[in-house]
Amino acid sequence: MSQFTDSAISGNSPASSPDDHATVRQVEVVGRSDKPEEACGVFGVHAPNNDVATLTYFGLYALQHRGQESAGIASFEQGEVHTLKGMGLVSQVFTDKDLHEMPGEWAVGHTRYSTTGSSHAANAQPAVVNTRLGALALAHNGNIVNVNSLRAALLERNHDLVTTSDSELIAIALAEAVNDGKSWEEGAISAFKRCEGAFSLVIGTPEGIIAARDPHGIRPLVLGYIGSKVPEEIGSGYGPGKLVVASETCGLDIVGATYLRDVDPGEMLVIDDSGVKSVQWAQAERRLCVFEMIYFARPDSVFHGESLYSYRKRIGQRLAQESPADVDLIMAVPDSGVPAAIGYSEASGIPYAEGLIKNRYVGRTFIQPTQAMRETGIRMKLNPMRDVLEGKRILIVDDSIVRGTTSRKLVQMLYDAGATEVHMRISSPPVTHPCFYGIDTDNQDQLIAATKSVEEIERQLGADSLAYLSWEGMLEETQVAIGSFCSACFTGKYPIEIPEQVKRSKLMLEKVPAEVA
Repeated sequence: MSQFTDSAISGNSPASSPDDHATVRQVEVVGRSDKPEEACGVFGVHAPNNDVATLTYFGLYALQHRGQESAGIASFEQGEVHTLKGMGLVSQVFTDKDLHEMPGEWAVGHTRYSTTGSSHAANAQPAVVNTRLGALALAHNGNIVNVNSLRAALLERNHDLVTTSDSELIAIALAEAVNDGKSWEEGAISAFKRCEGAFSLVIGTPEGIIAARDPHGIRPLVLGYIGSKVPEEIGSGYGPGKLVVASETCGLDIVGATYLRDVDPGEMLVIDDSGVKSVQWAQAERRLCVFEMIYFARPDSVFHGESLYSYRKRIGQRLAQESPADVDLIMAVPDSGVPAAIGYSEASGIPYAEGLIKNRYVGRTFIQPTQAMRETGIRMKLNPMRDVLEGKRILIVDDSIVRGTTSRKLVQMLYDAGATEVHMRISSPPVTHPCFYGIDTDNQDQLIAATKSVEEIERQLGADSLAYLSWEGMLEETQVAIGSFCSACFTGKYPIEIPEQVKRSKLMLEKVPAEVA
């Protein structure tokens, strides 16, 4: 989610926010890793006569990898909304007592990682806004690229913007449409059409839940059903019952929900007591985020019908075919590099071994404030096993390289532990361009592959060899139709036009890397 540098604007607002009265808990959060960071996880459950707040808590717990800076839940009980959100991990924000004090028939939840700027309690979601029909609570994964024009339009109508998040803009645009006389469904479509960029949304209203994806479907969203037997027909797709929407299928699994399908690009689901109504609010132009398949989503999730663990193993096998090496052991950067490393081992016939032990109590967001401190902090995350590595020629597999600082330190750690050779293999093409659609990939001048050739990166890392998976290899191993993916981070081809003011904030280089064939 984008953030603004301006301070909050005060004044009378036609779409007022009750967030000032919502419970917001502050917990210290530490920074960012040398990996692209996912922006958010979203979750919603419609299950009358069930503990929807606790179900949402578990759903967010499974989606914790998608955002660790803040978390929030809003439950709806007979038109009243109960909201609790705060800074920190899901387990830090909520207690059993909190959840038991959040009754309701349905609920929405959110885990957040801010894609630009610092993290603030005011930006924790769901964003709650009052309307003539009652309060709405909006959870958003993605980035709106026309934030400046949308913000200006809302300010012209004297709306009070109390956060620096683009998610609030979507919520207020929806509230404005409702206050102008539209229904929830009509208002949602009106708001979506004002937004340019990536968004997967779960919105709680006094009538139920609205779930939607942008026309390109850049960020994921899935639908599930809790029950021993899934009805054949529910409403226009699935009928009354315990229905769940989540960023990933792992969010369904944890609450015992069966994965039904992905929400389609440009589709809106209206979930209420009568079931699910599907509305194609915009023509689909599918451009799914390929990094969801490579890294962001959990390997136990299913992405548009495809097992991500199986896909990551296959690209590891493809990597072994494209870039073989004469080594003694294959190992992974845990945890995200493990499936590809196993695949590389299977295809090459070279044994796989655990050469790095990960400290499970230091999460993805362990960040140090300076580069030198960040590099020192890597040893708190990963520790090499000397008895495995000593005297061995090692090939280590990782899913991506962004800045290169972690990879350089890892190579040195492996040599220090006794490895005689260290070869690196990356199960994706080089990341050469920043993402504007909900992923934190830094400014372009901080992306190592944007300024250096593979050979130069190899020398900077101190590795004996370095190779990336080819663009063709990445796409040909997936069961999702080729042509369905956003390739912007690899090619610079952005499916949604980026306004110049937004583009200049990240595209710092005049040099444009060669496009991937």
